Amino acid sequence: MKNKKWAALWVICGVFFFQGVLAQDWQTNFDTAKDLAQKSSNNIVLVFQGSDWCAPCIKLDREIWSSKEFQDLAKDHFVMLKADFPRKKSNKLPEEQEARNKSLAAKYNPNGYFPYVVVLDPKGNVLGQAGYEKASPKAYFNKLNAF
Repeated sequence: MKNKKWAALWVICGVFFFQGVLAQDWQTNFDTAKDLAQKSSNNIVLVFQGSDWCAPCIKLDREIWSSKEFQDLAKDHFVMLKADFPRKKSNKLPEEQEARNKSLAAKYNPNGYFPYVVVLDPKGNVLGQAGYEKASPKAYFNKLNAF
C-alpha cells in the first residue's frame, strides 16, 4: 500500500515538473514584455487570441505554441506576449487585464482578427504579422523570425 502511495506521489510530481518544463513563458503585460525584449535584444511575439471560442486560435496553441519544438526555438529569440479575449464567464479576465488587452488591440489589431500574431521590435514597432497556418512549429518559427 505504501509503495502505491509513493508511486502516485512520484507520478504527480513528474507531471508538475514536466508541465513547468514545457510551459511557454507568456507575458500578459506589454510594458514588462518590452523591458524583457530590450534587455535581451529579442523581438516580441504578440498573440491576439480567443482561447475558449476561436477554433483557429485553439489550433495555433495546440500545434505551435504548446509544442516543445517551438518553445525550444523561441525561448532564446522571442518574448511571448498574449492578449486573450475569452468569452466564457468561467475564463473572464480581471478588469485590469481586459483593459490592457483592449488597449493592445486598439493599437496593434484594430480590425479584430483572431488569431492575429504581430512581431514587434523591442521598442514596440511592428515588423510583421501572421495568422493561423497549417505549418510545422519550425516553419512557423522561421516565418516569425524572418520579420
